Amino acid sequence: MKVIVSRSGGMAGIRLTWEVRVEEQPDPATWADFLNSLPWDDVTDSEATPDRFAYRIRCAPHEVVLAEPQVNGPWRDLVNRVKAANGM
Repeated sequence: MKVIVSRSGGMAGIRLTWEVRVEEQPDPATWADFLNSLPWDDVTDSEATPDRFAYRIRCAPHEVVLAEPQVNGPWRDLVNRVKAANGM
């Protein structure tokens, strides 16, 4: 299973992407449980805000696009975990 987090927008409009293969992590079962607990179906579309970041999070079969203010709680935890797994 692969998790891809892309951040785009901001003042410069630069896109950054971080990727994790769950089966290659030291704790794949913990990752899988965490991913299954995310509120994938509860995300509502939001308007893009100028000069703010937007996050696209993909983990098949799920995909969400979150405005920067929506990246909180479990979504912030996921972004931080994926970035940490990439040495960020």
